[in-house]
Amino acid sequence: MILTTCIYGLAAGLAAVAFHLAIEGIYHVTYGKFAKWSPQEFALWSFVTIMSTSVLAGLLLNVFCKDAAGSGIPQLKVAFWKDFGSVPWRVVWVKFVAGCISIGGGSSLGREGPSVQIAGGMASNAAKVLGEHKQNRRNAAAAGAAAGLAAAFNTPLAAITFVLEEIVGDLNSRFLGSVLLASVIGAFVVHGIVGEQPAFKLFDVEEPNWVVYLLIPVVAACCSFVGVLFQKWTMNVRRKQKRLKKINPVFRPAIGAFITWIVGCLVFLGTGSAGVFGIGYVALSDALANNLTVQAAGMLLLGKLIATVASYGMGGCGGVFSPTLFLGGVSGFFVASVLGQFVELTAAHYTLLAVVGMSSCLGAVVRTPVTGILIVFEMTHEFSLVPALMLGALVSQSVSRRFLQHNFYETILEQDGHKLEHLIPPRDLRSWQQLPVSVVMKDDPVVLAELTPEAMQTVIDAHPYNYFPVVIGGKLKGILSRQKAVAAIEKKEKPVLQKVATCLKGDDIRSLQYKLIESPTGVAVLLDKQAGQVKGIVTLHDLLREEVGLTKDHEG
Repeated sequence: MILTTCIYGLAAGLAAVAFHLAIEGIYHVTYGKFAKWSPQEFALWSFVTIMSTSVLAGLLLNVFCKDAAGSGIPQLKVAFWKDFGSVPWRVVWVKFVAGCISIGGGSSLGREGPSVQIAGGMASNAAKVLGEHKQNRRNAAAAGAAAGLAAAFNTPLAAITFVLEEIVGDLNSRFLGSVLLASVIGAFVVHGIVGEQPAFKLFDVEEPNWVVYLLIPVVAACCSFVGVLFQKWTMNVRRKQKRLKKINPVFRPAIGAFITWIVGCLVFLGTGSAGVFGIGYVALSDALANNLTVQAAGMLLLGKLIATVASYGMGGCGGVFSPTLFLGGVSGFFVASVLGQFVELTAAHYTLLAVVGMSSCLGAVVRTPVTGILIVFEMTHEFSLVPALMLGALVSQSVSRRFLQHNFYETILEQDGHKLEHLIPPRDLRSWQQLPVSVVMKDDPVVLAELTPEAMQTVIDAHPYNYFPVVIGGKLKGILSRQKAVAAIEKKEKPVLQKVATCLKGDDIRSLQYKLIESPTGVAVLLDKQAGQVKGIVTLHDLLREEVGLTKDHEG
């Protein structure tokens, strides 16, 4: 196990570092040079770059692998739970190429989501090469995801907590050892290739006074609201773009790219910064170093918000960690600048409030408070920030849970038709029993609408089931067993119906268990309302199969 985990961590870490360097290389030879040219040349060549790369990415995503679109974290979560951690190789290479050209080509997206999916997929395929069965690749996927995130941000501690909080859903999971080891391997890889330097260097940091501590909740709340707005707006755009039947999916990312180009050029003309394009860490570093004016911070905040919503909502290939860190940092600096008109703040205080904004905005969107604190701490290497980050995390979680039902990734899964209660098993029997009956029911059951010999013969010949609900005139009359149907057909008699247990879709599994045990047929029929229409059917076998699957998930 230790040896294979090291292999997973090494493969995943190398893939994540290669992805990071490829994005930086593409961005450096494009926007890094364009920003030094005249505004007209910048506008022309940035347009050519972002539009061509977005169309190429759209072609890759829609022709070769649709599962490689978006962030990648929800997709890996689905693969972890539904496919036992098995990730096809095509997802890895399509995500790598499409992510590099999308983010490096200027789309306002981050590299952490693709890094997690690419790294988790690399580890999963490494497990396949090592002979691991498909049903046993969850360990590889979780280890790879941790190594990938650790390598992407040089944040091994945050990588551990994020994978356990978001993908596995349990900080005490049996995968903890593998995730920890792989995260360390990923950190070693990035240290050896890129270096040990933090993502952001803070030149002016000091302990905050009581006035700043009073301002931290205000800044954290404002930045959390920015995160809430970002998620709601992005989900709305994403939902609507799926209904654009007249526009080929290949060209939908280009729409988001075009909006990004317009906004990015306007912000560049107004501020001289190309921070709207790509990851935008240069502009974020300026905010942390107090090198922005209030007007520039406001323009960058609004421009980045619009561009990221457009890029992600229209089906782009990239994550939301980096954009939300950007939005939080710039909005924190902006709010601090406004508050600085009324109270005396030093340069160190502006930096502190901007960093609190980063953690708060990310925490509100991703809703992993421990990760939000650790990732900013590790990206800055400033331990003195932790108390302020903890206070900001409390505020961000309160705001997020007040205005959002789920975090960003869970909302995407629900929008794509994945029921969370079906996807992720509960941690204990009590939680399982409190789930709705709809979790285990079979939709659209086969029913008998007539009791003529011909009708009964047709149904039992076409379906292998032992019991059939009888619905005549839109009302449930009872349940007919195969044995009694065959006997009635042979004797040409009216069949004898048995009384059937019924329940509503909103009932919990605990009440269903008692009804199935007491039912002579071991079958329960689900109704939309009392004496209403039949919506599903559950057998005792269905219930036992789900409970066995739950046990296997927790035993590994």
